[in-house]
Amino acid sequence: MILVTGGLGMIGAHTARALTDLGHAVVATAHRRTVRPAFLPDDVIVERLDVTDPAAVSALGDRYQITDIVHLAGSIPGEDRVAYFRADTAGLLTMLDAARAWRVRRFAVAGSLGSYLGCSEIPWQEDLALPTAPAPHPIIAFKKAVEPLTTNALQDSGIQAVVLRIGSTWGPLMDPATPFNPVPPYISTVLRGEHPAPVHADDGGDFCYAPDAGRAVALLITAETLSHDAYNISSGQPFTNRQLVNAVHAAIPHARLDLLDGRRNGPGPDPYLDISRLTTATGFTPAFDLTAAVTDYVAWRTHHDR
Repeated sequence: MILVTGGLGMIGAHTARALTDLGHAVVATAHRRTVRPAFLPDDVIVERLDVTDPAAVSALGDRYQITDIVHLAGSIPGEDRVAYFRADTAGLLTMLDAARAWRVRRFAVAGSLGSYLGCSEIPWQEDLALPTAPAPHPIIAFKKAVEPLTTNALQDSGIQAVVLRIGSTWGPLMDPATPFNPVPPYISTVLRGEHPAPVHADDGGDFCYAPDAGRAVALLITAETLSHDAYNISSGQPFTNRQLVNAVHAAIPHARLDLLDGRRNGPGPDPYLDISRLTTATGFTPAFDLTAAVTDYVAWRTHHDR
């Protein structure tokens, strides 16, 4: 059985769905968010769990034979950054302890494309040296720190560590007002019948639709063999705001959308993730281009708040 922590979050729920589609038994944990998504199959077991509670995590292992762990649980920073780092580090260390106690085969953990900030080479590839550029947000700082903590903690344990450098992911279950991705707020404005602020046509960057992200994670955790300990997860293609506006117009023909010429900050390409390593290891290719993703998301939002 595969354990997905944070299994009712956006990426976690789509990962659990993809794993069951591949024929695997899944137990998904939930802490703050407890509403079961409509797309999550009934055979996914959902357990309430605080991953910072070692006794509760140990008890979960007594109830289920856990073979692999996908650790996606995390919190949102408040004003006290140290409290955020303390809580999410405690959760990571508790799950690493559990992985070793249960002798799982593979432990995958959420990283971020933010680890590449400061890299001038585009697209961003896993073998680039990660710079020491300042992290603009506590989540990016923590997820960058997750990589050496996880790989070092599992060294010589017989457990394969897999760092998931997840791209700019959006889709069903994401907060429509999220500050972390521009697409859901933009579409939400349109769905409210409002006129979104004009965007620069040639701005853009990395994007990944959540069902594709979940399937990529599922393929990595279940692959027979993996040759690396870090994998980019995204679409492998950049998008532009011009493409976004065209996609929204296709899904919502009456939308009033304006484009500004060029780029907001001058010439130069926006960074995005290369997924060649992921594709070679698992055969993954995205099922959604931007137009298909926007169409699917608008249909989802017609019946769901998030």
